[in-house]
Order: sequence, then structure tokens, then C-alpha cells
Amino acid sequence: MSTPFTLRTLSEMPATPPPLSESALILVDCQNTYREGTMALEGVEAALEQCRGLLERARKLGVPIFHIQHDSGVGSPYDITAPIGQIAAPVQPQGNEPVIVKTYPNSFLHTDLDQRLKAIDAKNLVIVGFMTHMCISSTARAAFDLGYASAVVGAATATRALPGIAADFVPASQVQASNLAAIADLFAIVVSDAAAIPD
Repeated sequence: MSTPFTLRTLSEMPATPPPLSESALILVDCQNTYREGTMALEGVEAALEQCRGLLERARKLGVPIFHIQHDSGVGSPYDITAPIGQIAAPVQPQGNEPVIVKTYPNSFLHTDLDQRLKAIDAKNLVIVGFMTHMCISSTARAAFDLGYASAVVGAATATRALPGIAADFVPASQVQASNLAAIADLFAIVVSDAAAIPD
């Protein structure tokens, strides 16, 4: 069996992320939704701490910060009018940091995120948040299609176990690893943790 490789390698695309100081930070769905109840994710608190660290660094560097918040309506785990749907305390927006509300996994679909990024001539993105297999994957793929160079921080993402096709379930650790690998194949540079993103 041959050694695994990525399409990024074959295409001679960059393998290391640009500095945070040359990027925009996108925090996707860092909501209480994923900290408790039905949608609680494995490793969510550690991932939020990674997000918090990146957010603090971004603020110190003065780089653009965008908070994405998912809304699925009243009574859902994504009810942005209720505590469950609020952005988690460790990464609460401050000052004039924009909050962009979305209704699809892709943070660009039917939102003004792309327009906002183009208005500030942002070309590099650092994408973190939840869930890895859903909104992080969808957002990273869309960003690639739109011409952005993205980095995804693995330790600043998390997901949950899923029902399997040939097995009873796929553990969260496998869902996490396979989806990060799929993103890294082409759509974004995936780094292990926030320390791998230079200032």
C-alpha cells in the first residue's frame, strides 16, 4: 500500500498557515447548544478554551473577527432567543465584533460573510468552532470555492458520535479524525492546535 498523500501536496499548495496577523478569525457556532443537553459534544470545553485563546490573540493583534451563530428557531437547540442558543461565555463577542446569523451549515450561504470579508480585502481565514463534520467542514469547503486560503485548528473544533452504516455507531474521535483529514486533503490547512498558528 502506498503512503497516503493529499491533493494539496500534489497541487503544491501551501502546507503551513499564514500568521494570525494576516488572517481573519471566523468562530463558527460557538454556542451553548454544544455544551449541554442533546447536542453536547465530546471535548467541547477544551475546544472552547482553544477558541478563547485564539480570540484573545486576534484581539491583541487587531485582526478582523467574525462570530457565526446558527439559528434554527424557537424551541430548537439553536434558539438564539434562549440561553441554549447564545454564544458561549468564553468567546462572547466584544465591542463591534460582528455576529452573523446563519440558517445553513455553510456560514457563507444566505449571509453577508463573503461581502464583509471582501470589503476588508481578507484573503486568509482561521476557522474554528463546531461541529467539525458539519458546519466547519461546510464552511471550509465554501471558503475554498470562494478563493480564500483557510486554516482549521483541529483542537479548536469538536463533534459527536454518529449512527454508522455498517456499525452501530461511529465514535466521535473517528468522526473528528476523518473529517479533519478530509478537510486537509484540499480545502484548508489543518493544524493540531492554536499554537501552530503563528502571530
